[in-house]
Amino acid sequence: MDKFIVSARKYRPQEFNTVVGQAHITTTLKNAIKNNQLAHAFLFCGPRGVGKTTCARILAKTINCTNITPEGEACNTCSSCISFNDGGSLNIHELDAASNNSVDDIRSLVEQVRFAPQAGKYKIYIVDEVHMLSASAFNAFLKTLEEPPSYAIFILATTEKHKILPTILSRCQIFDFKRITTNDTVEHLQEIIDKEHIKADKAALQIIAQKSEGCMRDALSILDKIVSFSGGEVDYQNTIEHLNILDHDYYFKLIQHLKEQDLAAALLLFDEINRKGFEGDMVLNGFAEFLRNILVCKDAKAAQLLDVVEGMQEKYYATAQNLEIGYIISSLNILNEAELAYKMARNKKLHIELSLIKLSFLQQAIELSTQNGQIVKKKLVDDAVGLKFRAIQSLQVKPPKEAKLFVEQEPKQPATKTITSPYIPEEKPVTTTQVFEPKPETKKSVIQTASSQKNAVKKSLLDVLREKAGDKYTVESVKEAEPLTMERLTACIELFTKKLDEAGGKISTVSTIQSARVELISEIYFKFYVPSITAQKSIDQEKSSLIDLLYNSFNNSAINFSVELEEQEGQEEDRPVLLSSRERYELMIAQFPMIKVLKDKLKMELDI
Repeated sequence: MDKFIVSARKYRPQEFNTVVGQAHITTTLKNAIKNNQLAHAFLFCGPRGVGKTTCARILAKTINCTNITPEGEACNTCSSCISFNDGGSLNIHELDAASNNSVDDIRSLVEQVRFAPQAGKYKIYIVDEVHMLSASAFNAFLKTLEEPPSYAIFILATTEKHKILPTILSRCQIFDFKRITTNDTVEHLQEIIDKEHIKADKAALQIIAQKSEGCMRDALSILDKIVSFSGGEVDYQNTIEHLNILDHDYYFKLIQHLKEQDLAAALLLFDEINRKGFEGDMVLNGFAEFLRNILVCKDAKAAQLLDVVEGMQEKYYATAQNLEIGYIISSLNILNEAELAYKMARNKKLHIELSLIKLSFLQQAIELSTQNGQIVKKKLVDDAVGLKFRAIQSLQVKPPKEAKLFVEQEPKQPATKTITSPYIPEEKPVTTTQVFEPKPETKKSVIQTASSQKNAVKKSLLDVLREKAGDKYTVESVKEAEPLTMERLTACIELFTKKLDEAGGKISTVSTIQSARVELISEIYFKFYVPSITAQKSIDQEKSSLIDLLYNSFNNSAINFSVELEEQEGQEEDRPVLLSSRERYELMIAQFPMIKVLKDKLKMELDI
């Protein structure tokens, strides 16, 4: 029985022409070989499984070939090609940077570069996953990479280009590999199954290509598993069953139930899907991708973006004709929000069912106009009713011949008469403005100014108000700041603690303030002395409130105080004494005499 070799190794490309989906890179490399314009360092970047290491191996074999074909390919017949194909080439060295990422590994590589090749023109070093090198290893590699010997060529490969130092990137010729398209993957899989004489449906190969996401190595591994699973026959049902993919027929049924607002049928269909072992996030993701394909089918210009199994395009187009764009976009939004919140949901099944309920009644939230095809959303509230305001009549003031001022006066109290008049600025004489009576039942006394006395000094309204009010409105004199005294300070502190206690303050804070020693330093400054840091912090927390009370009591904004620790005499801190090993042993013997008995019986010696 022959030893089984996986398809990814068995059908690994050996020439540039057999590399799939990277024509832009293979053509450049072949032209560089034919024109003898090889760089001293290459950097191959791209996703996993797209042919980076394969192209590096083909390039290493080709540049050492002694009989290069006119197309720039290796002959596979010379001694160099044969030794490479057999895995015994001494001029090609492969290094995995993931496991050899230290400075010592790079230094050993640099030492090997100094020796010229025994046979062949070039010595090629292939460093895979170069982004795994440490920063110090990169720095040790810089000088050799910039100025290598004429016979040394470095080929670096990585999947994460952004992790490589810019100084390394500037010293290499960079090639960006792209993902392999679904069609290229299907064609390559078809060639392999033809060589292996395996029966396979094209729909199954398309599912494998979509599942691999542009990685040829993954596609070949999936093909090997399905061939073993199905016994040599690859069909659509076996493929989706093995890959745990939900059939698109379920999605077509689900969208039909939701469109008809048949909620019961939709929930039963989801329950059937759930019993088949499909997780809720997989259903959300698959249904969102299904609606995306439906949306693509709505526009003929975007039809080329439809990537589905062959024979399903017509069904997608027919379904797209029965769905409105607004409904599809709103459904995608609901599914996206549900997928984001899926991880946080406690009841996963209920979370999916709530999303289906929203999708089922989504049609009722959007009304489509049958006239112009535009989307019109339902009004959530009625149109706002404007408030009607009655027009305000303008006040017309006619200038009289004489200015009159009506002053209210109460009977038997002439000193407190009320004067009603419109606002008149201070120190302005009374002009020709007529003031109307607000209360006709109150007695009025009219003060008239004689127009014949032109030279007389007229009294202002402010003077009249002062005459009527008398000394009622007087300016209170400013109080002078009072100095601190011990007697009044003690009274203020007792008042503060009483208010603090009534306000529900901490009992510890109240007792701390009461027990603290107060020392008056000056007329505006005093100190609290407390025994501990905790007491100091508790008084500091109430400092602003106490200062406000002192401001109001002494009318002095310069008053301030501080809280300091009081030195306690006669108390010395117990400092730990450092004992030697012998002293610790003697102390243990004094406390526990049986230790010495145990030592003597076991004939133990002290290493002290």
